[in-house]
Amino acid sequence: MQEAIIVGISYSKSSRGSSSRIRDYTHIEDNNWKHQTGKANEHAKFIEKSVFSYIEKNYRVTDSRTYVGNSLGGLLGAYILFTKPNMFNNYILGSPSVWFKNDDILKIKTAPNLNQHKVFIAVGANETIELDSPENDMVKGAKELELKISSGLFPNTKVKLLTIQGANHETAFPTTAIQGLYWLFKI
Repeated sequence: MQEAIIVGISYSKSSRGSSSRIRDYTHIEDNNWKHQTGKANEHAKFIEKSVFSYIEKNYRVTDSRTYVGNSLGGLLGAYILFTKPNMFNNYILGSPSVWFKNDDILKIKTAPNLNQHKVFIAVGANETIELDSPENDMVKGAKELELKISSGLFPNTKVKLLTIQGANHETAFPTTAIQGLYWLFKI
């Protein structure tokens, strides 16, 4: 893999717990949550305008950008792919929270996307209602997300889905990151 600049975005200043993550990584309001939701579009604009411009101003960079997100971060990555396809070239979506707001991410109307993307989706095999995730079947959601991305709307996109045997929501991400980077950038 070539040299890379890794950018991590923390919770917003003065936020408590995961409230800013929930707010910024969800694409639609859901009043059933105790925290605010539905500000993914604003968060994506912040990344485009503030983060990208800072990096481009202060570092030598290429046009290639890779998004890595897990759980609600995986949901945000799918939202960005569907609504702002020019932001990133590659995506690693770990245990994406497709279940949020009744699988609403799968209902987003997506214009045909002719960009060349590589999308790696991974989920722990135990992230099912029967084994580890009593409220949401993350494996089913990951498979449905793969089907949407593999549809004719993304003819130049390569997609890989990895189900990680023995892993649950808490343990799948290290394998997701390693295998995802390997798949995206192997020579």
